[in-house]
Order: sequence, then C-alpha cells, then structure tokens
Amino acid sequence: MKRLLIITYYWPPNGGAGVQRWLKFTKYLPQHGWQPVVYTPSNPEVILPDPALEREVPAEAEIVKRPITEPYGFYKRLTGRGRDAKVHTAFLSEEKKQGWREDLALWVRSNLFIPDARVWWVRPSIRHLKAYLKDHPVDAVVTTGPPHSLHLIGRALKRELGLPWIADWRDPWTNIDFYQQLKLTGMADRKHRRLERAVLAEADRTIAVGWTMAAELEALGAKHVDVITNGYDPADVPAPPEPADEVFSLVHVGSLTATRNAPGLWRALAEACRRDPVFASKLKLRFVGAIDHSALSSIAEAGLSDKVERIGPVDHAEAMRHMQRARVLLLLLNDTANAKGILTSKLFEYLSVGRPLLTIGPRDGDVARVIGPERIIARGTEAAAVDAIRALFNGLPEAAGMYTAYSRPVLTGKLVGLLG
Repeated sequence: MKRLLIITYYWPPNGGAGVQRWLKFTKYLPQHGWQPVVYTPSNPEVILPDPALEREVPAEAEIVKRPITEPYGFYKRLTGRGRDAKVHTAFLSEEKKQGWREDLALWVRSNLFIPDARVWWVRPSIRHLKAYLKDHPVDAVVTTGPPHSLHLIGRALKRELGLPWIADWRDPWTNIDFYQQLKLTGMADRKHRRLERAVLAEADRTIAVGWTMAAELEALGAKHVDVITNGYDPADVPAPPEPADEVFSLVHVGSLTATRNAPGLWRALAEACRRDPVFASKLKLRFVGAIDHSALSSIAEAGLSDKVERIGPVDHAEAMRHMQRARVLLLLLNDTANAKGILTSKLFEYLSVGRPLLTIGPRDGDVARVIGPERIIARGTEAAAVDAIRALFNGLPEAAGMYTAYSRPVLTGKLVGLLG
C-alpha cells in the first residue's frame, strides 16, 4: 500500500463534525490501496466525547499520537470557568458573557496565539514527525484545518523532506464568519493573512469543502484547487429506519450559534400557530446540540418557549436517529457575509435520512447548488412562506439514493484520484 500521513486535531474519542471528514476518508482509503497514517494529539480538548467512533478506524490505519500543550486551562481560570467546562467554537455561548474577563481572554487568544490556540503543537510535531518519517516513510501528507496551525506542520515537512503536501480546508481562515470578532491588532491581522497566503502558495494541492471557498482560496494564491465536499456514510443511516414523530417536530442537530439564529423563522412559526390551533398543539422545536442564549431569547420573544425541547449534545449514532425521527429537519445557514460559501456536513447527513428539509439562507450559494434554490427560504422572506413551512410537516420523505455522489465511499475515491 501507499501511505498517506493525515495530520488532524479532531479524532476519536472526540466527536462532532470536525472528526467526521477524515475519519471517513481513513475508513475507506484502504479499499483504494492507501494506508492511512494519522497523526493527532494524545490529550486534546474534548468538547463532545464519542468513543464509539473509534470502532470505525480500520485495522490498516496506523495512529501516531503526541501530547499537545494548550492554553485552555489558563483561559478557563481567566474567565472564571470550571476545569471541566467546555470551550465551544464559533463564539457559541449558552449563557450570557461575563464581561471584561471574556473580552480579555478573547484578546489574548486572538493576538498571542496565531493562527490559533494549537500553535504550540507545531514545532514539537515537526521535530517528532521528521524523526518518525526516517523509519516510516510516507508518499504524501495531508493537513486539515481548522485548526489552521496544522498547515504549518505540513509546510515544514514539505520544505525539509520534500514530501508532496495537500492542504485541506474544512472552514475558511481569515474569511471565517467570526474573524471580525477576534479583536485583532493590525499586526496580528497582518500575520494571519501572511501565514494564510504562505500556506496556499506552498501547498502542492488545496482541497476545499465547497465551490465558493475554492474560488476564494484560488484568489488568495492557492494552486491546483479541488472541491471535495463533506458527505454522508451509508453505514450510518439507521436500519431499520426510525419511525417519524407523531408530533410536528422541527429538529436542529448540531450547534446553533448566534449567527445561525433565525428570528424571522420563529416569528413565522408563531404566526402559523396563531392561524392553525391544531398545528400549534403539535409543533415541537427540538434542539440536539448546544444552542446559543441569543437563539433561545429570540424564540421566547416569538412566544414559542413552550414548544422548545432541548436534548443537548449526543453521540453521532444518536444524532442520526434524531434526524430520522424528525418530521422536518432544520438547516440554518449563518447570517453572515460568507453565507453563500457555507456547505456544512450536516446537510448531507440530513439528506441521507430522507426527511423533509427546511433551509433558511441564501438561494444562490453552495447549498443551493446541491439541493436547488427552490428548496431554500431566503432570510427576510419567512413571513411570506408561512404556508409553505407549515406544509412541510405533512411532506413525504425523499426517495433513497438521490445523493449518492456525496456518499463517503464515493468521495474517498475522488480523493484517491487526486493523490495519484
């Protein structure tokens, strides 16, 4: 077998969306004649434990781990959080911020840890991998970000060992939706942008999860840019299928951040309840995962607090069962300037279970390219779509197999085609 070194921060027993992409590539690479060699921290910050995912790592995979030093202990002390508190990404806060402590911690995190809080792992990892690769050579290296600091490891291995290097981008770097919230000094901003351009210029290939991001990366200097979207694993779809709820469950799976909040949708649902008492008696808003306090406030303002059911974070298998039980699945694209380029892995798993889909976001972005603009309600038009929203709860499931191009086995074949 050829050998592919995969450098990733997110790996089981950690769960969540950041794990799925390269766990699934690792699972299916041996079927294409490639042995995955995964380099990952031995002691990462665990936000959502999901040890069951370790069973998906194929026997052919070689796992190499090294400790990482992270500043989260200091961050938690500075913000007054407990040792076991979870540090969410994307500025999600289930409680209101605590004032100056949060602001100071954000400034320190943004300006002293560039590109991110995992930067202390870069130099030790370069030394460790250079020594390891002398006796365990590989044919190519992939780094996946965020955290984008991992790309700096790949760049060094290319420079010093001449290895072919692919940089995989699951999310943007300076174009991420919360970049403007980082309270960066001018010097820090310039360093972020300099490192970003260096990674893009030096990587032999760049992979993006969507077409809009690919165009943006190419404009920043990336060469040989390809799109391999996220997807779904047919083996993850519950079988036998879970029955759909009797109630009108509108289910959101995953983190609901402040930028994904949809006040217009909550008001439209409240109006549907006023028009139709039967609909009102059956409606349930189920949130599977963390939800920002601002979204709960918007729901309360719309008068729907009594419809809310909070499940909280669950493992991946349970998340899939919640998707399959939903009467309607809710996909909220961020209300940010980069919304057109957002193509979350959740979309493909939603599609894999065949339930009706309610999508709020731009009708000319990457999601529209997958499902069609006619299936998307633009922000600000929710009030005019009340009847269409209500009708979804009596909608029929989609036919199975409509989106096989986005299955993980097919996408792994595409990756292998790029590896050569």
